[in-house]
Amino acid sequence: MSSRLRIIVTGLIAEYPLGGVTWDYLQYVVGLARLGHDVFYIEDTGKWPYDPRAGGTGKSADYNVSYLASVMDRFGLQDHWAYHFPWQSQWFGLPESTRKGVIASADLIINVSGCLANLRDYRGSGRLVYIDSDPVFTQLKLARGEADMRRFVDAHDVRFSFGETLGPDVPSDGINWLPTRQPILLDEWVTDSAPTRPYTTVMNWSSYRSVEYQGRRFGQKDVEFMKFIDLPAALTPVRLEIAMSATGKMTNAPLGLLKRKGWSIVDPNDVAFDADSYRSYIQSSKAEWGVAKNGYVVGKPGWFSCRSACYLAAGRPVVAQDTGFSRVLPVGTGLFSYGSFDEAVDAVRSVESDYARHSRAAREIAEEYFDCARVLTKLLDEATDATL
Repeated sequence: MSSRLRIIVTGLIAEYPLGGVTWDYLQYVVGLARLGHDVFYIEDTGKWPYDPRAGGTGKSADYNVSYLASVMDRFGLQDHWAYHFPWQSQWFGLPESTRKGVIASADLIINVSGCLANLRDYRGSGRLVYIDSDPVFTQLKLARGEADMRRFVDAHDVRFSFGETLGPDVPSDGINWLPTRQPILLDEWVTDSAPTRPYTTVMNWSSYRSVEYQGRRFGQKDVEFMKFIDLPAALTPVRLEIAMSATGKMTNAPLGLLKRKGWSIVDPNDVAFDADSYRSYIQSSKAEWGVAKNGYVVGKPGWFSCRSACYLAAGRPVVAQDTGFSRVLPVGTGLFSYGSFDEAVDAVRSVESDYARHSRAAREIAEEYFDCARVLTKLLDEATDATL
């Protein structure tokens, strides 16, 4: 793709103005702009935004708008964003006439995570692209016959998924999902500083309820974490730390039990509140150890976390529960996949045995497999291919 395109990217930066969420979507916007495209970020979810200072929805969108504006400003995109606040249908950022003109003239609208509330408002002359960021659970909704989800997905012209290895373990939904992965702004994660924190991760205990389909249950991280709750004792003196709120969206995390088992628990509001502190937390970590949603483990879609890719880009080794990603990413040096308790122990011990080598390999994997320019060039080539 050599021609300059006008591209709209959607996301949740204002709705959830938190560090990890910001990077999930920001790296698309900035990465595409760096490729020379005319890129706009438009957030229109139809939902009331989360105010992290209040721990819930606030009374206004002042904080959310200010946060989004500062993030866009920092990357020279101060005139390239718009945010829709549902109360009295207020818009911020781009003037109305400019916003409507951008939508009408866009070559591509990349609907990351399916954030757009009303697709009909974005049906201009360009192609509408859906990026499924929650593989297995998206396919389950379709296979279970959820009509609204089917209409929503079908309304897009091209459909991608972070499920790079969607196969027989995932219910068939009749959609031609093209594999993609998270783009990473490699230069934003470089650090020469030695790690000051132990093995860390940032996580929710549970994001939503488990889903059952044809006698199989597809659950959340809480299901998988309990299988590894005794890991700190097996790895002493290696320390394991989790940045996790006291409560998840659906299930209270057993913080007392976790602490008794040797896990260090820190408040993400203290260490990863915004884009900068989130990045600093990852850069100051020795490595990442983490679990995946049970649905990803059961379905083996090949999902890999944007967070883990950022650890790799920072030169921090990653020990991650296998979701099928070991079929598309190199594992064994710098990046480790594990299934069992013993495999998790062995992976951490391997990192400890030659940290410098695994640190270098982590960065090399990020450069080879997650570089924004490579990931997004491939995405654009396929998104603009009229045969797909």
